[in-house]
Amino acid sequence: MIIGYDAKRAFCNHSGLGNYSRMLIDGVAHGDKTSALLLYTPKIKQLYHNYFQAEDNVSVVLPEKIWRFVPALWRTIGDYRHMKRNNVQIFHGLSHELPYCLPMGVKKVVSIHDLIAFRYPHYFSKLDSFIYQHKQKHACKVADMIVAISEQTKQDLINILKIPENRIKVIYQSVDSIFWNWIKNTDKQTIIEQVRQKYKLPQHYILCVGTVEERKNQDTVIQAMAQLPADVSLVVLGRHRGDYIDILKNTIKKYNLTYRVYFLPNIAFDDFPALYTAAHASVYMSYFEGFGIPILEAMCCDTPVVTANVSSMPEVGGDAVLYATPNDVNAIANHLNKILSDENLRQQMIGLGQQQRLRFTPDIIASQMLEAYRTLLV
Repeated sequence: MIIGYDAKRAFCNHSGLGNYSRMLIDGVAHGDKTSALLLYTPKIKQLYHNYFQAEDNVSVVLPEKIWRFVPALWRTIGDYRHMKRNNVQIFHGLSHELPYCLPMGVKKVVSIHDLIAFRYPHYFSKLDSFIYQHKQKHACKVADMIVAISEQTKQDLINILKIPENRIKVIYQSVDSIFWNWIKNTDKQTIIEQVRQKYKLPQHYILCVGTVEERKNQDTVIQAMAQLPADVSLVVLGRHRGDYIDILKNTIKKYNLTYRVYFLPNIAFDDFPALYTAAHASVYMSYFEGFGIPILEAMCCDTPVVTANVSSMPEVGGDAVLYATPNDVNAIANHLNKILSDENLRQQMIGLGQQQRLRFTPDIIASQMLEAYRTLLV
């Protein structure tokens, strides 16, 4: 197969869609050495300049000639001539969108991660909401196959965009290879102590990972902290968006938690596994997610999870995590207190997490994607 990818996120985004893109491309490249992968990207950030160089079947395609001056237009229209010249058979948009011009005969695949722009448009500016909705509608209209990263996203595609079920394939995502490598790491404690000192972490803490914004619901988590032992802190890991941080600061002041809540907005991604593993538990109470990556990341780091019982979170956590409704402060606090006080429960959750995470290994995800590609070419 000759597969083209919209790889902008793989080369430019440090988290979220970037991690998904890198994970999938890596997996497909390793899973089928006979296929050629062409990665179309308008630019490459220095961090990822040589990211795929070890893969003999992967080539990077950048805009040439006049297109270098209008890279966004090049990506939107698509490098029609290059794809036609190289006989691209499948083009996969990894982040909600597809180019408007693709050669005749090229099978079109798009990954849809969520429909938050439709469900919660107030989380975006009016312009951003319009753009996201337009791109997703177009991609879903023209795609030969729509890959939903969860059953929740599949149902949203059916209910909101009225997509026929037979056009949708659910293929879960994995997490960045750094977490799978961490499982095999034999020097964890040394690295954890280095990371503790680097960020001046408290000895006992709960970790909360995710962009600091209303949808991620860190405010309820902070309220729950008031019911936990005084020697347990909360570490909030994620960049800040909008003025939601001001709401959190007011809650911290209200509950006298000033010295128990730590915000780490700019953390080296390499340090994430150690930050998870050093935590006594991870809490993720988002109102809505297309997948819920921090749940799987925590399970890869043997960290027990308390999460919301809504949207896709139960798909990811299975029987390995504890659930509460997003705004139930008492239930969240009770779950965390149980994990803090009952080591048997904590170890049981770790063991269940080790089993649950095996559903989402990169090899499994890549194998399912390759099989989906092959069905398009029959």
